Amino acid sequence: MSERADLSYIDTWLFDLDNTLYPPEAELMSLIERRMTHFVQRQTGLGRDDAFALQKKYLHEHGTTLAGLMANHGVDPEAFLEEVHDVSMAGLTPDAGLREAIGALPGRRLVFTNGDKAHADRVLRALHLDDLFEAVFHIALADYVPKPHPDTFRRMIEAHDIDPPRTAFIEDTARNLLPAYDLGMTTVLVGPSALQGDERFVVHRTDNLTAFLKAAHLKETRL
Repeated sequence: MSERADLSYIDTWLFDLDNTLYPPEAELMSLIERRMTHFVQRQTGLGRDDAFALQKKYLHEHGTTLAGLMANHGVDPEAFLEEVHDVSMAGLTPDAGLREAIGALPGRRLVFTNGDKAHADRVLRALHLDDLFEAVFHIALADYVPKPHPDTFRRMIEAHDIDPPRTAFIEDTARNLLPAYDLGMTTVLVGPSALQGDERFVVHRTDNLTAFLKAAHLKETRL
């Protein structure tokens, strides 16, 4: 199911990375989360179940597990990110339809992720999307302060001279859309659960990103 949206005023397209540019069924995040649990176990001495619970607690309270580990355990962010992102990309399958839909979007296209640059580069290459994006705003550029913190949005906007009212932000995590909406961006929630809920800050919802983008009314471009 997908809606037909008027996005004719949009000329900057921000995309989240994980579980947005590929479906959750790829299970890449499951591999990453498993490595996170192992890291938390080693860092804290907790058993697997307690480590997993702490991992999710930090995710909920701080925006990422990493932010919680940095705040409470003094973890080196680069070491953490290198370890947890050391996973196979074999589950990612390039989607020609999605590539066509993103390539047809008028204006600038950027990735806005709580992951690091190396991970984003690997994912985009595996999906054959790396040539479609102008830049990646990653967690190190935000001084490891993750979405949905408003300061991270402000840093990203300043870094890329973004005009929020002419920007669409496409994301699979609803709470990360709130600061974008408050700044004036058009928010799009994607994924299997996107059609549930009624958050005021979610402007569009779709469980099929490719269909949503292909159906949308886009700004006309002239050669």
